[in-house]
Amino acid sequence: MGATEKADGDKRVVTRFAPSPTGFLHIGGARTALFNWLYARHHGGEFKLRIEDTDKARSTDEAIEKILDGMRWLGLGWDGEEIYQSARAERHAEVANLLLEQGKAYRCYATPEELAQMREQQRAAKQPIRYDGRWRDRDPAEAPEGAPFVVRLKTAQDGETVIEDAVQGRVVVQNAEIDDFVMLRGDGTPTYMLAVAVDDHDMGVTHCIRGDDHLNNAFRQRALIDAMGWDRMTYAHVPLIHGQDGAKLSKRHGALGVEAYRDEMGMLPEAVINYLLRLGWGHGDDEIISREQAIEWFDLDGVGKSAARFDFKKLENLNGSYIREADNARLAALAAPLIAGELGHDLNENERDLLQRSMESIKPRAKSIGELAEGAGFLFRTRPLNLDEKAEMLLQGETPALLAGLVPYLEGLPDWSEEALDTAVREFAETQQLKLGKVAQPLRAALTGRATSPGIFDVLTLLGREESLARIADQAG
Repeated sequence: MGATEKADGDKRVVTRFAPSPTGFLHIGGARTALFNWLYARHHGGEFKLRIEDTDKARSTDEAIEKILDGMRWLGLGWDGEEIYQSARAERHAEVANLLLEQGKAYRCYATPEELAQMREQQRAAKQPIRYDGRWRDRDPAEAPEGAPFVVRLKTAQDGETVIEDAVQGRVVVQNAEIDDFVMLRGDGTPTYMLAVAVDDHDMGVTHCIRGDDHLNNAFRQRALIDAMGWDRMTYAHVPLIHGQDGAKLSKRHGALGVEAYRDEMGMLPEAVINYLLRLGWGHGDDEIISREQAIEWFDLDGVGKSAARFDFKKLENLNGSYIREADNARLAALAAPLIAGELGHDLNENERDLLQRSMESIKPRAKSIGELAEGAGFLFRTRPLNLDEKAEMLLQGETPALLAGLVPYLEGLPDWSEEALDTAVREFAETQQLKLGKVAQPLRAALTGRATSPGIFDVLTLLGREESLARIADQAG
């Protein structure tokens, strides 16, 4: 019987998120970060951030900054300074060399050609592809003088290793399946497997919460941890996110960088966090979950064992819910740059004030910041308005004459309020023996250049008397 988990005892919970800066912070990584952050916050522990930048050929400063920026935008603050794995290479090598001195590791002088031939023979024999231990018990003196070597860990050859995973349950691997993996490459640099195990130990990580594509790595890292006599972590391997079609999540499903959800799709961070939380974790039938509730409720027993499916429509609808509850000043500040981009100039103080006042009328229909900006755009267009196709159709035939007949009803109003405007337009519709919609629709087209908009009386009050009457006059016959 192999080793099983030690009890956590009274240790303070420490989790970590460890992205590789070879690209953006993708949505799956953001969920991993969220689960680690919530688990630490729920248990009053620490959440740490480690940048695994050992692949210098592919790691970039830009990618690092995007990861940090994405974490900050989502509100996933980490405790202490972020740790850069590349700065710890000496420590990683120190551990490998200590294991070498203790006889728990060995130098392997097998050449690339020998290893390629070994793998070819294993394929031909339909055997598992793994290192065959050819230098495990050989005398290093047999190697040619000055020959390059790697350092491999001596793993157990019989028995089994058991991991009581907090999500996957009991997972057992025969030790014969775990080969003597490389810890130090021929140039003396540490491998991923070594660096991760050493860093997790040195950072005091008690709970390793990550995607289940790392489950196989856990058995190798456990072997190294045991060889050093270090305390074991609790593992929690979370199922990956799939697309709506059940296939592995890709860009066509929404596997984009977090910044794309913010900048291109106009999502609010609290909506993204809420949606990611519900991807693979649940609390009864609750769908709208605040950050405070998430911290209170989150634990690993709520994580499902099957892959979650990413549904962009659900995210959009959730974002719409959060937009409806959001502060109008905040929404206006987010929409303003988009409107300024359309206008070609920044909004002045009066325009910013108008935009903020419009939010109450526009946000009930919007599912993104882009839709907010689009919905408010009519307020800032210059006369004469460019009409879209549907608006043009609404303003044909006898409609210009109808609008001309409405103008006196509006011009004579002493009070330009929603109530007064509502009364005046309804009175005019009655005189024409028309339903309100038959007047409101062409009126909307004349005022906004579009067939859809906030309520027509909201539009009139936001535009004000002078601008409203001028826009109507432009279309009246």
